[in-house]
Amino acid sequence: MRVVFILTLAATAACAAPPGPAPNALSGTPVDLSHEYSDQAIFWPTAETFRLEKVADGVTPQGYYYAANNFAGAEHGGTHIDAPVHFAQGRWSVEQIPLEQLIGQASVIDVSAASATQPDYQVTVADLTAWEQTHGSLNDTIVLIRTDYSKRWPDAARYLGTAERGEAAVPKLHFPGVHPDTAKWLVANRRVKALGIDTASIDYGQSTQYETHRILYERNIPGLENLANLDRVPARGATLIALPMKIKGGSGAPLRAVALVPAS
Repeated sequence: MRVVFILTLAATAACAAPPGPAPNALSGTPVDLSHEYSDQAIFWPTAETFRLEKVADGVTPQGYYYAANNFAGAEHGGTHIDAPVHFAQGRWSVEQIPLEQLIGQASVIDVSAASATQPDYQVTVADLTAWEQTHGSLNDTIVLIRTDYSKRWPDAARYLGTAERGEAAVPKLHFPGVHPDTAKWLVANRRVKALGIDTASIDYGQSTQYETHRILYERNIPGLENLANLDRVPARGATLIALPMKIKGGSGAPLRAVALVPAS
């Protein structure tokens, strides 16, 4: 009888034991890939820049502290997303982009050496295939182009090629981007979720036809522009979470992008 009683207590204790910690689906060290929005944030020369209007900042008559602001600015400035409708009529606007397109394994293509000496560098098909020879297929990943231009932020003259504003500044833009032939190769040969870059545009600064935008967005492949800290993300293995402000009908939106980098 005593043995039965002890076994019963043991079984009861086992059943009452608290569950172990739940597995962490979001494992890894978070790396912020977004620049902050401020009056120093870089916007396209013809775009309305970011403004923060203070509404309240102080102790209320009721005795508690209260702060609030209004903000405004163009969709396409600072770290932001380009919805496909930005250059492809009838394609997804911001709120229509499936979350699955914005969360996934990051493939970081490092062209920083070429970009350091060639401000008009355009990423080639050879850059992508060389990466694949070492790291595997780009299929079903979010492709991120690392030029290290984010280290020039917020110096517009060094980041954009000019600090001038207005239409006259656009022909003076110089920064790396993705060659249209590379965009054509991607849509014809690979399935990628999105394409991001740490410059102001996925097309290089001297583009006038914005072909890379048009090719990718026609296929509902969003663009992520003005990313930061790609030098802290490994070539493969990190998870990217790139969530924009959910603007209904938006052609773009501010973006908070985070990479979860696994322990080495």
